[in-house]
Amino acid sequence: MIRVADLAHVRFRAPDLDAMEAFLTDFGLVRSARTPDALYMRGTDAPHHVHVTERGEPGFVGVAFEAASEDDLAAVARAPGASGVEAIDEPGGGRRVRLVDPNGIAIEVVHGIEKRPPLPLPAPRATNNAAQRSRLGAPIAVEKGPARVKRLGHFVLLVNDFRETEAFYHATLGLRNSDEIYLGDREKVLAAFMRLDRGDEYVDHHAFLALGVGRVELNHVSFEVQDLDDLMAGHEHLRSQGRAHHWGVGRHVVGSQIYDYWRDPFGHVYEHWTDGDLFNARSATGALPIAGPGPESHWGPAAPSPFGA
Repeated sequence: MIRVADLAHVRFRAPDLDAMEAFLTDFGLVRSARTPDALYMRGTDAPHHVHVTERGEPGFVGVAFEAASEDDLAAVARAPGASGVEAIDEPGGGRRVRLVDPNGIAIEVVHGIEKRPPLPLPAPRATNNAAQRSRLGAPIAVEKGPARVKRLGHFVLLVNDFRETEAFYHATLGLRNSDEIYLGDREKVLAAFMRLDRGDEYVDHHAFLALGVGRVELNHVSFEVQDLDDLMAGHEHLRSQGRAHHWGVGRHVVGSQIYDYWRDPFGHVYEHWTDGDLFNARSATGALPIAGPGPESHWGPAAPSPFGA
């Protein structure tokens, strides 16, 4: 129906907004706005917010995708079950269409949410390796403290019916598969890493991973940080604050990103990542047997069960 331009934000509920804000600040997000009943956190990029927490019982509510234009917003409003175009009565404003995916997950397609000046970052760090020396006469400087979350990168869902979920995200939002995971028969695909489709422009290897396991559950949400030093500084900061570590540090096989996973006070899993693969519309779709590498790592600790199950 349309090809969404980007991920916009994820939406959670939590009974204690102070506890959620404290965790997200330690994780590297920055408060953008807060009302009596909701918290809005941003990254260093321009979007007004990339994470929303509504006051309520703990849980994952859904995800918002950014439409490329008002015309696309109007087009997706014609999808079966769509809300129609409506004004967003929240900090940042904008307009949206609300849908529900086949698993009951709330999907928003948004456009025109306020942008803010990007937050300052240190200059990119030059590196030296055995083959190429690009940092000459200058030591590395790494600040202590939270990682600098740049933006929302992807989300992962366990779903009831993979093919039904895949059809919705392909047909309604224009996602396409980067890598598929199958069981035995190549046609029996149980999961797929799906990316945005921006034509010749390179995008992240995946914005969404759906795993068909016969139940619905958020696996994790993922945010890009500046670089490996930033990820490791963030790891040390979260550990110093007594936050619950989940998995990492390691480098994934599928998508290639360096990762580090943490749990919020209500049990949801959040990932820091850096240095992932980039694909465009010409990139071929890969295929992996379920007994193969799947979501595991080139290096790093074994995945905690039932991670990715």
